[in-house]
Amino acid sequence: MTIIFYDIPSTFPNNVWSANTWKTRYCLNYKRIPYKTEWVEYPDIEPLCKRVGIAPTSKKEDGSGRDHYTLPAIYDPSTGAYVSDSFAIAQYLDKTYPDTPRIFPGGTDGLQAAFEPAFRSNLGELWRFAILAECVGLNPVSEEYFRRTRKEIGGKTIEEVVPKGEEAVKVWKGVEEGLGRVDAWYQKNDGKGRYLLGETLSWGDFVVAGYLICSKIIWGEESREWKDIGSWHGGRWKALIESLKKYETVN
Repeated sequence: MTIIFYDIPSTFPNNVWSANTWKTRYCLNYKRIPYKTEWVEYPDIEPLCKRVGIAPTSKKEDGSGRDHYTLPAIYDPSTGAYVSDSFAIAQYLDKTYPDTPRIFPGGTDGLQAAFEPAFRSNLGELWRFAILAECVGLNPVSEEYFRRTRKEIGGKTIEEVVPKGEEAVKVWKGVEEGLGRVDAWYQKNDGKGRYLLGETLSWGDFVVAGYLICSKIIWGEESREWKDIGSWHGGRWKALIESLKKYETVN
């Protein structure tokens, strides 16, 4: 049976863009599990989740204490399960489909759960550069929602968030330095493979690749931003997502 994969559409090529939902798309393609994408605009995410019973993934950042519903999420008709949160989805896929390539080889779930926040902390303020490019690539109904909710949380327009001038130079350098620390983690393999576990793909690689491919998509392959990132640290980041190209299928 075919899994339903809930993702957020856009005006970018093939609709796909979100770093978070890319993690799940990579996992589904890596495990060769049949799936079909159902596209859900931002203002429709919460109503959908409440209607079908998809669990919230956190509390809203506006201080209201209300549940926050996010994508990715999946529905598996073979078990009747709805699962939200990319990490929980990956664990579900490993457990439910044990005869497919594992996302968490050798019981590394705990270590890889710790990897994602550690990785994100090293991205610095990359999000401040990315947020405008992401926003203008959304469909109008989602762009309006995105702009309004971000201003409600942070008190600034998206244009005001983007670094400019000398601040932009400093913040961008911080992104490079942060990814340099992640590069050092990969170098611990001592040349025994391009992935965190050597030649074996795993969750951590999909996390890193999700943010990288999002950057490539929202700015464009010929953009200064992507050319910078792709050239850093011996070209590691460009090479990483190129090695995962066969898992970029959009079903």
